[in-house]
Amino acid sequence: MSSAKTACVQLAPAERVSASVARHLVRALIPQAIPGSTAEDIVTARVDYSYLDRDDWPVRIRLGSTAVRVQQVDHSGGSTEVEVVYGRETKLYVVRAKGVVLACWNMMIPFLVPELPVPQKEALQYGVKVPLVYTSVAVTNWRAFEQLGLASVSSPGMYHTSVQLEQPTIIGDYRPPVAPAKPILLRMIRTPCKPGHPARVQHRAGHVELLSTPFATFERSIRAQLARMLGPAGFDAVRDIAAITVNRWPHGYAYEYNPLWDPDWGPGEAPCEVGRRRCGRITIANSDAAAAAYMDQAMDQAFRAVQELFTRS
Repeated sequence: MSSAKTACVQLAPAERVSASVARHLVRALIPQAIPGSTAEDIVTARVDYSYLDRDDWPVRIRLGSTAVRVQQVDHSGGSTEVEVVYGRETKLYVVRAKGVVLACWNMMIPFLVPELPVPQKEALQYGVKVPLVYTSVAVTNWRAFEQLGLASVSSPGMYHTSVQLEQPTIIGDYRPPVAPAKPILLRMIRTPCKPGHPARVQHRAGHVELLSTPFATFERSIRAQLARMLGPAGFDAVRDIAAITVNRWPHGYAYEYNPLWDPDWGPGEAPCEVGRRRCGRITIANSDAAAAAYMDQAMDQAFRAVQELFTRS
């Protein structure tokens, strides 16, 4: 087991932060890593990864690292630190800090921090992540959409419940072609579930489905669905589909409480409120801590968690 001298900061893509926002955060923390200064130039700027983890910079972003244990360490003089053990490239490392914010999937925190009280562990494990599939289909043209006068199609009875032309990003020097004869991406969405069951049960069933469904099933369903929708306008799935990418999120969005199935908790008693309680020098963030799968909620929870580190117990 090796020892690291400086605490690391890790950006977790599981919390659904857009690429541009993540890039702006990195640029603010380590300006040398991403050149430029505007929202326009952030899109095409190239990241210099050599600046992310350097001894001579107060902020270090260490990629490819997975935390496996977080615990508080009391010293003989009365001071306390937090020890984090993480794995990277088949090795374990130890880093200590005055405080730690756990902004990861909240359900995993009881396994990382065994010292938490049992009621808090149970609260952290209450939420069941919402499964979701974002499928991107690259097509050689979108003449069929133009002929039909469509930009999107709702299809609740089909394998993917919606299909739409991906909104092109036109910002700064990034200007993709938008003519109907030009290639474009289609966004298709699937929300695997088991109707008739409570939401948390449906989500778990969706996890199993996404982990066990082969890509071939997705491909057949995608080609058949697009042929039925767009075939009358001349779309040919064999000729016009250039590539398919299936982004499976078995554990995608934070669980949001639903009065149809969840209890009516009193103030401060909801699982997300109990689960995010400070534990000494360890605080808890993430959109799970708000039971709301939105970026603004994740930011609010991050701000709260950091402020708690500067507040005396």
